[in-house]
Amino acid sequence: MHILLVASAFNSLTQRVHAELRDRGHSVAVELVRDGTSLRDAVRRYEPELILAPMLKTAIPEEVWSQHTCLIVHPGPVGDRGPSSLDWAIQENTAQWGVTVLQANAEMDAGDVWASADCRLPPLAKSDLYRNEVSDAALSAVLLAVERVASGTYSPQPQTAGVATRDDLGTRYLNRPYLAQQFRRIEWESDSTEAVLRKLRAADSQPGVLDELLGDEWYLHGGHAEGALRGRPGELLATRAGAICRATTDGAVWIPELRPRRKPGQPPTFKLPAVLALGDRLPAVPEHPGPLQADPRRRTWSDIRYREDGHAGFLSFSFPGGAMSTKQCRRLLDAYRVACSRPTSVLVLGGGRDFFSNGIHLNVIEAAADPAQESWANINAIDDLVEAVLTTTDRLVVSAVGGNAAAGGVMLALAADEVWCRSGAVLNPHYRLMGLYGSEYWTYTLPRRAGTAVAGRLTQQALPVSAAAGQRLGLVDRLLECDPQNFAGEVAGLAAQLASSSAVQSRIAVKKAERDQQEAVRPLAAYREEELARMLRIFSDPAAPYHALRRAFVRKEPPTRTPPHEAAAYASRGAASPRPGGSVTATVQRDLPPAADGCYQES
Repeated sequence: MHILLVASAFNSLTQRVHAELRDRGHSVAVELVRDGTSLRDAVRRYEPELILAPMLKTAIPEEVWSQHTCLIVHPGPVGDRGPSSLDWAIQENTAQWGVTVLQANAEMDAGDVWASADCRLPPLAKSDLYRNEVSDAALSAVLLAVERVASGTYSPQPQTAGVATRDDLGTRYLNRPYLAQQFRRIEWESDSTEAVLRKLRAADSQPGVLDELLGDEWYLHGGHAEGALRGRPGELLATRAGAICRATTDGAVWIPELRPRRKPGQPPTFKLPAVLALGDRLPAVPEHPGPLQADPRRRTWSDIRYREDGHAGFLSFSFPGGAMSTKQCRRLLDAYRVACSRPTSVLVLGGGRDFFSNGIHLNVIEAAADPAQESWANINAIDDLVEAVLTTTDRLVVSAVGGNAAAGGVMLALAADEVWCRSGAVLNPHYRLMGLYGSEYWTYTLPRRAGTAVAGRLTQQALPVSAAAGQRLGLVDRLLECDPQNFAGEVAGLAAQLASSSAVQSRIAVKKAERDQQEAVRPLAAYREEELARMLRIFSDPAAPYHALRRAFVRKEPPTRTPPHEAAAYASRGAASPRPGGSVTATVQRDLPPAADGCYQES
């Protein structure tokens, strides 16, 4: 089918739907729309057979939905309505949820149902669930709905007007309002740790929970339990890896990021590591470094962990939004060196269920006194980490990619000997849409795996790639068809098998010989030098597009248009052939987690 995806942003779900539909041979175009007028214009240009909205903030005009089949992806089960569906479900600790694909009509979320799928909601942050359990369910429902539309024989099922339904667990679905800050407010004097965590998880990554701290108003982003530290409820107790710890009535929570409330007449604010955001306002509280190896008797949080199982080591990391600042890259490199000092034959890098990595930390760069200088420091820090992986010759290194990865994060994964990827992950192996040439040794690793021609196409087209397509292209060695919650366990079992295999030592010997041979042909330093020379020219030029693109990305400035891509680039992959007067389109390189279920943001 010729399908037009309309979206307010090319977020994680829109990227996944785009990639998966293309994999199945559909002609797919993407258009970012700001209002009904831009949506009408897009429909006229593309003349699609089907319009699909994975994440759309604006209503579809009647003149469009009355003349075209328009399907809306609603992140709630059949019968649920409202702009904050997923937020309400998480805040109320709902365990069973779902996604509905319904037809657009005059009433929001009330159209006939084309498909639906159920999913579980483990007690995790909203953005994590949205990119994983909800995304899996949404894709299942979308593919079924597209199949039914294409058949021409299926009749969508009407919803029962005004009647709430219940699932097997007794959860009631309602037409509920936007989850405003008055319902999100944390009552530090009475809320338990679990109550605080539910509110923080439901507001992640947008809009955050508005709170007062040190005489100012901040949005709190992210939350993790702390079982040992205690204090007066609401009190700042400690810092760790850029996060702050605040006391609750029965424990404490770690809050990784803060965003100042926007002042009248001021530009939009953005999230930063909490310690960096507070700056000189932060009182003298102790720094409590996170334990590298977890103590099962203690409930606490650390963004970097290491453990061993026999001859397999597992170095996991989880940074908010997948972004890796200079400090985070250096801490992860230190942990990697510790892991490499251990007597293991296999080292697994990653293995978490959400983002693997999205490369350098644009928010921290934007907040720096000298963004160009911080850009340079950050790219060198991540290059140091990638170099360490590439030059590890005494063991096999496996990148376990459970969630999405982009830009330098993809190249970090490709530095390993093998890449194991969950089937629901989306890869964006390119830099161009952020105005960057790229580094992280991509000119070595990407052609080595995919070939020069494919590497050039991937970096120039700047399109999302599904995990399955990544395997076909040579970016992924093993595809894991499993739920997000089971990914770490699947990886652990496979790594243990690999570490105990009789062939592991011979593979390590072959790996070392090949690395020595490649180094003799062209040293790794030569790739890095050439990449960084181009990056330095970009960073040092105030007029380079990178600086404006970074600023727009960080401050979430709405796009004025959908960036065009060459039609010829799509033809080879069976993607969209635009109608006369149109252009095949896609957009940003990194995931912008949706606000609530992709409907609203607060300033």
